[in-house]
Amino acid sequence: MYWKKRITAVFLCFIFILSSGLPVKAQVQLSSPSAILIEASTGQVIFEQDASTRRSPASITKIMTLLLAFEQIKAGKINLEDEVLVSEHASSMGGSQVYLAQGEIQTLDTMLKCIAVSSGNDACVAVAEHIAGSEEAFVDMMNEKAKELGMLDTNFEDCCGLTDSDGHYTSAKDVAIMSRELTTKYPDVFHYTQIWMEDITHVTRQGSINFTLSSTNKLLKQYQWATGLKTGSTKKAKYCLSATASKDGIDLIAVILGAPDTKTRFSEAQALLTYGFSTCKLYIDENKEALPPLRVEGGVAEEVPIRYMGEFRYLDIAGNDLGQVEKKLELPEKVKAPVKAGEEAGCARYFLNGTEIGKAPVLYGQDIEKALFLDYLKKTIGFFLL
Repeated sequence: MYWKKRITAVFLCFIFILSSGLPVKAQVQLSSPSAILIEASTGQVIFEQDASTRRSPASITKIMTLLLAFEQIKAGKINLEDEVLVSEHASSMGGSQVYLAQGEIQTLDTMLKCIAVSSGNDACVAVAEHIAGSEEAFVDMMNEKAKELGMLDTNFEDCCGLTDSDGHYTSAKDVAIMSRELTTKYPDVFHYTQIWMEDITHVTRQGSINFTLSSTNKLLKQYQWATGLKTGSTKKAKYCLSATASKDGIDLIAVILGAPDTKTRFSEAQALLTYGFSTCKLYIDENKEALPPLRVEGGVAEEVPIRYMGEFRYLDIAGNDLGQVEKKLELPEKVKAPVKAGEEAGCARYFLNGTEIGKAPVLYGQDIEKALFLDYLKKTIGFFLL
């Protein structure tokens, strides 16, 4: 009887953990010191282990370089057809490189492949100089962006991660933040990070030579849902990885820092991703339906159109039935002028099992000015004319 009671107790304890909504950390055992798993669209943390400790990031640094490059492309300051000149400084980079020669010219598109696929330090510095004029100025941009994103445990001293200086550091949490910013705002980056092998051509004074870019991210071959993102390793940083994967509409980011060997970083990232996909369910309300206008008191118009700010997303990791999500629209019967387009008129609140899980703001669709005496006079004359 005793052993039956023990089994029953363990079973009930396990059921309690599953129903509590907390990640079952016992399902993921990691030897790497720092790790985090997040869902990309919501940013929700699914699993973390010592995620805020500052560590050397090695070439994961290049995620920020890619982020700034795509940001500049979107702003129209650079484009993929730009010719990027390789300086003496860029060509002198050691470590992981694609052997660019001083004076060589490659398109920005090719340089991005060299960074994303082969982790080329030389290409990374060349792009940094193309954008900011010097690597030092580009590093300033990197640190400004880190502050903007709330990366509290990050400081960059170069653009590629080659340095092992104590002043060059980040955390697993911060890597997840910049990885999310890059992949959700600039999904075109996956056109580069999913390349396994591709040839480029070096054109120098010595002639034309083909060079094969080979991905450093072995998950592309080992894990069918993998989409990227960036590897890194130095003696100080050990083995690092920010791994992205997509399955059934769910996008995950798993970060591993300080793994003891390259095999471990890939296997533990895969374990995190597999755990995430087995745990996560995503509720999405696109909020595309039209909303009736609100009545306006004291305005130049009697009604104001309203609209949803955007879609609502909720990530469940507790095994709930998302078909039970309830939506309640909270709007006033009327509003007083003036109202301004883009300001919040109300919201839709979402509930699951009686608990609020979030809301979607509803915004005014246009400006409605407060009516003055002349406006009332015009309305009165118009009424009698009709």
